[in-house]
Amino acid sequence: MTTTIDSVTFGSITINGTTYDFDVLIRSTGEIEKRKKKLSKQVYGTSHTLSKDEAKHCYEEGLQTIVIGNGHEGVLHLSEEASEYFEKKGVAVILSPTPEAVEIFNKRKPSTAGLFHITC
Repeated sequence: MTTTIDSVTFGSITINGTTYDFDVLIRSTGEIEKRKKKLSKQVYGTSHTLSKDEAKHCYEEGLQTIVIGNGHEGVLHLSEEASEYFEKKGVAVILSPTPEAVEIFNKRKPSTAGLFHITC
Protein backbone atom coordinates (compact mmCIF):
# COMPACT_ATOMS: atom_id res chain seq x y z
CA MET A 1 0.00 0.00 0.00
CA THR A 2 1.30 3.41 -0.90
CA THR A 3 1.41 5.98 1.87
CA THR A 4 -0.13 9.23 0.66
CA ILE A 5 -0.63 12.42 2.60
CA ASP A 6 -4.17 13.53 1.85
CA SER A 7 -3.95 16.97 3.47
CA VAL A 8 -2.24 19.08 6.08
CA THR A 9 -3.59 21.99 8.09
CA PHE A 10 -2.14 23.88 11.01
CA GLY A 11 -2.17 21.25 13.79
CA SER A 12 -3.12 18.14 11.82
CA ILE A 13 -2.04 15.89 8.98
CA THR A 14 -4.19 13.30 7.21
CA ILE A 15 -2.44 10.23 5.82
CA ASN A 16 -4.32 7.48 3.96
CA GLY A 17 -7.59 8.78 5.44
CA THR A 18 -6.39 8.89 9.08
CA THR A 19 -5.89 12.27 10.75
CA TYR A 20 -3.04 12.79 13.22
CA ASP A 21 -2.79 15.78 15.55
CA PHE A 22 0.94 15.40 16.16
CA ASP A 23 4.17 15.56 14.18
CA VAL A 24 4.83 12.35 12.28
CA LEU A 25 7.68 10.34 10.83
CA ILE A 26 6.78 8.28 7.77
CA ARG A 27 9.34 5.56 7.18
CA SER A 28 10.30 4.56 3.64
CA THR A 29 8.23 1.41 4.24
CA GLY A 30 5.13 3.55 4.80
CA GLU A 31 5.03 2.92 8.54
CA ILE A 32 3.79 6.01 10.41
CA GLU A 33 5.21 6.94 13.81
CA LYS A 34 4.76 9.83 16.18
CA ARG A 35 7.81 12.07 15.91
CA LYS A 36 10.27 11.58 18.78
CA LYS A 37 10.58 15.31 19.53
CA LYS A 38 12.02 14.63 22.99
CA LEU A 39 15.28 13.53 21.34
CA SER A 40 15.77 17.11 20.13
CA LYS A 41 14.08 18.90 23.02
CA GLN A 42 16.41 17.34 25.61
CA VAL A 43 19.43 18.73 23.74
CA TYR A 44 18.17 22.14 22.59
CA GLY A 45 15.22 22.84 24.90
CA THR A 46 12.99 23.01 21.82
CA SER A 47 11.76 20.64 19.16
CA HIS A 48 12.34 23.31 16.52
CA THR A 49 15.97 22.18 16.13
CA LEU A 50 16.43 18.62 14.89
CA SER A 51 19.21 16.95 16.88
CA LYS A 52 21.68 14.32 15.75
CA ASP A 53 19.90 11.79 18.01
CA GLU A 54 16.59 12.46 16.29
CA ALA A 55 18.31 12.24 12.89
CA LYS A 56 19.68 8.83 13.94
CA HIS A 57 16.16 7.76 14.90
CA CYS A 58 14.86 8.83 11.47
CA TYR A 59 17.61 6.99 9.61
CA GLU A 60 17.03 3.48 8.28
CA GLU A 61 19.28 1.26 6.18
CA GLY A 62 18.90 2.05 2.49
CA LEU A 63 17.35 5.49 3.04
CA GLN A 64 18.29 7.81 0.19
CA THR A 65 16.14 10.89 0.86
CA ILE A 66 14.27 12.42 3.77
CA VAL A 67 11.68 15.10 3.13
CA ILE A 68 11.30 17.34 6.17
CA GLY A 69 8.29 19.58 6.51
CA ASN A 70 9.62 22.30 8.76
CA GLY A 71 6.25 23.77 9.76
CA HIS A 72 3.81 26.15 8.18
CA GLU A 73 6.13 29.06 8.98
CA GLY A 74 9.38 27.15 8.51
CA VAL A 75 10.59 27.24 12.13
CA LEU A 76 12.07 23.72 12.30
CA HIS A 77 15.68 23.47 11.19
CA LEU A 78 18.43 20.89 11.31
CA SER A 79 21.29 21.22 13.73
CA GLU A 80 24.74 21.19 12.17
CA GLU A 81 25.29 17.73 13.70
CA ALA A 82 22.06 16.36 12.18
CA SER A 83 23.00 17.76 8.76
CA GLU A 84 26.45 16.18 9.00
CA TYR A 85 24.95 12.87 10.11
CA PHE A 86 22.61 12.67 7.12
CA GLU A 87 25.44 13.74 4.81
CA LYS A 88 27.75 11.00 6.14
CA LYS A 89 24.98 8.44 5.63
CA GLY A 90 24.47 9.62 2.04
CA VAL A 91 20.91 10.80 2.69
CA ALA A 92 19.67 13.80 0.73
CA VAL A 93 17.63 16.20 2.87
CA ILE A 94 14.78 18.21 1.39
CA LEU A 95 13.71 20.86 3.90
CA SER A 96 10.57 22.85 3.03
CA PRO A 97 7.55 24.42 4.68
CA THR A 98 5.19 21.57 5.50
CA PRO A 99 2.52 22.22 2.82
CA GLU A 100 5.22 22.20 0.10
CA ALA A 101 7.00 19.23 1.68
CA VAL A 102 3.75 17.24 1.50
CA GLU A 103 3.58 17.80 -2.27
CA ILE A 104 7.23 16.75 -2.64
CA PHE A 105 6.72 13.67 -0.46
CA ASN A 106 3.68 12.54 -2.42
CA LYS A 107 5.78 12.54 -5.63
CA ARG A 108 8.65 10.69 -3.97
CA LYS A 109 10.68 7.77 -5.17
CA PRO A 110 11.26 4.61 -3.13
CA SER A 111 13.77 4.83 -0.26
CA THR A 112 12.30 8.16 0.87
CA ALA A 113 11.11 8.97 4.39
CA GLY A 114 9.25 12.02 5.62
CA LEU A 115 9.20 14.00 8.86
CA PHE A 116 6.42 16.54 9.20
CA HIS A 117 6.14 19.35 11.76
CA ILE A 118 2.47 20.36 11.62
CA THR A 119 2.42 23.65 13.48
CA CYS A 120 4.56 26.78 13.12
